[in-house]
Amino acid sequence: MNFPFKNILLGITGSIAAYKSIELIRRLREQGATVKVVLTCAGAAFVTPLTLQAVAGGKVYQDLLNADNELQFSHLDLARWAEVILIAPASADFLAKLSHGMADDLLSTVCLASDAPLKVAPAMNQQMWAAAATQANIALLRQRGAQFLGPAQGVQACGETGLGRLLEPADIVAQLQSSTGLLAHLHIMVTAGATREAIDPVRFISNRSSGRMGFAIAQAAQQWGARVTLVSGVVALPTPFGVQRLDCISAQDMHNTVQQHIAGVAVFIATAAVADYRPATQATEKIKKNTAMLTLTLERSPDILAMVARLQPKPFCVGFAAETQNLRDHALQKLHNKNLDMVAANWVNQADIGFDSLNNALQVFWRGGEQILPKTDKLTLARQLLTLVKQRYGCATGTR
Repeated sequence: MNFPFKNILLGITGSIAAYKSIELIRRLREQGATVKVVLTCAGAAFVTPLTLQAVAGGKVYQDLLNADNELQFSHLDLARWAEVILIAPASADFLAKLSHGMADDLLSTVCLASDAPLKVAPAMNQQMWAAAATQANIALLRQRGAQFLGPAQGVQACGETGLGRLLEPADIVAQLQSSTGLLAHLHIMVTAGATREAIDPVRFISNRSSGRMGFAIAQAAQQWGARVTLVSGVVALPTPFGVQRLDCISAQDMHNTVQQHIAGVAVFIATAAVADYRPATQATEKIKKNTAMLTLTLERSPDILAMVARLQPKPFCVGFAAETQNLRDHALQKLHNKNLDMVAANWVNQADIGFDSLNNALQVFWRGGEQILPKTDKLTLARQLLTLVKQRYGCATGTR
């Protein structure tokens, strides 16, 4: 898929995350884009114009009132040249400037003078991001059409943890790619994580799924323009930016949630490790250790994927098959028995790609075809899988 922008004006403001702009410029140029950099005075305290010039392969613009600028490439010329304006990192101070229409430096003036799409990648302390004034500024900018890329959640330079980290350069590039949207206008539902089936108020049956693969798919789909509903079991993961998350505990909870929200979904991707069996009865009080043996009677849990695959009209259904033996046979059996459009199978008994791993590898099957997606990190793998899903979805619906 071609990168949607050729002329990118990159604004760099005052944040410690400004060092990431060097990698961002490199990645944008790898996509074939020409990048012109506008550096604020505060931004220059964190990264030098000389470094940015070397990476961007051209002049770095800093001053609003500069005779050379006006003679060679004025702020209006920059505003008209840009196909998109990307502010990364965008500080809380600069968001306030943008929201109030100020034009007291070159970057804010260019933003005010341009009708190009505005993409904003914030970077600030988590409390500054959560502040009422910042959130009001963000709401106003979104109302005017600005698109926010991030922020991410995690440990910050100040040592605090929370929302406010600049997205990684690769993720910013992926979100720019979604401007023309490999998955634009598609409503995708992803199930992820483990379910818990109660034995009594204290104990439950579950499995080792972390939910990372499903969350990566949800994140990648959102970055590529899809409207994403993430139906999550029990996980310890932050919600991907821009994704609607619906939390569940048991298989029955997840079944009911999917059933309630499946209308209008174009693609259903079932990565959740839903318990196949659950206790037939749940004790209302904690079971005491009074006998040498305890027998539990288990019954089948509702089959969520099979339920969705029976719907009319049926979404494009992608199942996951976590296997420890006979991967190909079991995956193909699942594909045909459940009337699926695609199955992504993976080995879960290998230490480097099994449960709790940051990496994975998939063997993907559909009627009349298959493809191996080699071991890589789960977000990259999610993008590779979604590329296949889009291709097969296009074949199934007659679209491209």
